[in-house]
Amino acid sequence: MRDDWIYVVTDVETDGPWPGANSMRSFASVAVTATGAELGVFEAVLEPLPGAAPNPDTYAFFQRHPRAWAAATTDPCPVPQVMDDYVAWLRALPGRLMFTAFPIAFDGGWIDFYLRRFTRYGLVQGPYENDVLFEGRPGLCLRSYAAALTGRPVAEVTPQSLPAAWFGDVEHTHRAIDDARGYARLLGVLFGVAAPLSSDA
Repeated sequence: MRDDWIYVVTDVETDGPWPGANSMRSFASVAVTATGAELGVFEAVLEPLPGAAPNPDTYAFFQRHPRAWAAATTDPCPVPQVMDDYVAWLRALPGRLMFTAFPIAFDGGWIDFYLRRFTRYGLVQGPYENDVLFEGRPGLCLRSYAAALTGRPVAEVTPQSLPAAWFGDVEHTHRAIDDARGYARLLGVLFGVAAPLSSDA
């Protein structure tokens, strides 16, 4: 069966666990086909939400990863502008869109919150909403998909537990664009178009 979906592989970097109380500081999406062709990239650094503050534990983590923190916070843009630009980028992609993340519960929750707060859209829209961004709702969770294909428990599937080659040897840096590109490569591997699955994972 021909797969004509466009997979919007997305990674977010946040300064805490809770949308609203904390802020999404950066995110990146890589649009790819099921055959591995890259159709576009969106990357943005966002201003913190008014009234929000970094979570102390998350902030301490980023202080141990100063390059990732710099990538997530340097030259931020106003959030409404970023989200409008993101919607325009999504709408310009030439096909049906499937949001994809590792895991979708975390990254998808943040994208849904920001879309609903600053645009007329959401990640998962209701049955009576005719104007939607992502027709493939609720999306694809790469972590769950990798667990199903490898036979591992979902809780044991992490970027560190899978072969680096499956990510195209793109280091997991917590810089949104790096991690999104690595996950896009992983999607191709899991679909069997980027490299065959090996039994030594």
